[in-house]
Amino acid sequence: MEMNNSVIGTHNLLEKAEKSFEEIRYWTWSELLMALKHCQDLLPAANSLSLLEKCMDTLVARLPSTSEASPCPSTSSPDSSGIRFSCDTRSSESLKTSSSRATWWFEDLLALGPNLVEMLVKSMISRKLDHVIISRFLFYYQKSKFYTVKSDAKCTFVETVIDMLYILDQSCVSCKSLFGILRVALNLNINKSSRNKLESMIGSQLDQAILDNLLVPSPRGINYLYDVNLVLRLLKSFLSGGICQASPMRLRRVAALVDLYMAEVAPDPCLKPSKFVALAMVMPDSARDSYDELYHAMDMYIEVHAGLSEEEKMKICCVLNYEKLSSETCIHLSQNKKFPSKAAVQALVSQQLKLKSLLHATNNSKSYADSPCSAGEVGNWGRKFDANEQLVLYAGKLNLAADNEKLRAHLQGMQCRVMELEKLCKKMQTQMAKFTKSRASSHSHTRSVPKLCS
Repeated sequence: MEMNNSVIGTHNLLEKAEKSFEEIRYWTWSELLMALKHCQDLLPAANSLSLLEKCMDTLVARLPSTSEASPCPSTSSPDSSGIRFSCDTRSSESLKTSSSRATWWFEDLLALGPNLVEMLVKSMISRKLDHVIISRFLFYYQKSKFYTVKSDAKCTFVETVIDMLYILDQSCVSCKSLFGILRVALNLNINKSSRNKLESMIGSQLDQAILDNLLVPSPRGINYLYDVNLVLRLLKSFLSGGICQASPMRLRRVAALVDLYMAEVAPDPCLKPSKFVALAMVMPDSARDSYDELYHAMDMYIEVHAGLSEEEKMKICCVLNYEKLSSETCIHLSQNKKFPSKAAVQALVSQQLKLKSLLHATNNSKSYADSPCSAGEVGNWGRKFDANEQLVLYAGKLNLAADNEKLRAHLQGMQCRVMELEKLCKKMQTQMAKFTKSRASSHSHTRSVPKLCS
């Protein structure tokens, strides 16, 4: 309207507008909300953007100072006070929790559209508001809007929430709530960028997930019962930061979660061996102290998929670290006719090597060498062990296809002797401890004799 600074007088609209903008900081909460509602449809006009930014900054500036206050509803009169402290209602104030006092504004800001929510969150971050509260607002906003907006607008709201959560401190974002958004997003055609951000956020804190979170049904057109590809992507995202950056405790938690998941998907008759092996191999060996749970999942998978070839079964078994299998599991494996005979031999040889190492350490124990009885006992068992070792070496040279039953009988007998040897070693260790203790006691008594004589 060409009412610039050259126009002098009380009718200069430019001066009136600038004066009104300067007074924004004195507007009530309700007035700020009303201004934002009226102006959000004017985007992306440059002038409206400037006004919106000032309104938004003023509104966000109220949040830290009024976290203990109860605001008037956004539907109240613009002339009413924007903030009402509850000094005269002590009984009602005492019933409020600190959580509700910090989130009183969630409901009022539901009227804002996705563009304004993006501006709001960025302004909150710049003013260093608590990221936990910001993330809780975003989850509340997404959940509330999802059931009120039209289906074609749902993608926009979900994508906005995901993009804003991604710029927050990830330690302040709830893993459980992220899985809730994931299940919603899987039924929508959200853009690839937002989907990758969501999976990256979940993957970064996968150690906080539970089994139910991972049991996501497969998308249409996929025969698998559960979305195994999604879980593989989440696991790779968890490891993408580098194994060295993930603590051993976090790695063990995720590995235990993977073992539970594999046991859940193993009965799926449509799950291909390649996908099952990929799940078994995705975690590093250092993440598992024991492979027993993984073996039981494999046992279940091989039982359900009876048509697997010996080559496919061996590919599955190659994932096992036989040195991290318990004796009970090795016995089960050696008697398990569903598994290849080569796998049974490898399990037994691994157990023998551990026992041989234990025997070697026992024979070299200086303190126990003083006992001739025990030494003879160890020598006898050592000879038995050598014979058994030769038996296994011989079994490894057998024609496994022709002499399968005979080999399993040898292995079964060998496992019984292995268990007896373990018991003997435990007994020997107990005797060694007693012997060491008695020698220490005797030595202490000898040193105290001169003192008594004097």
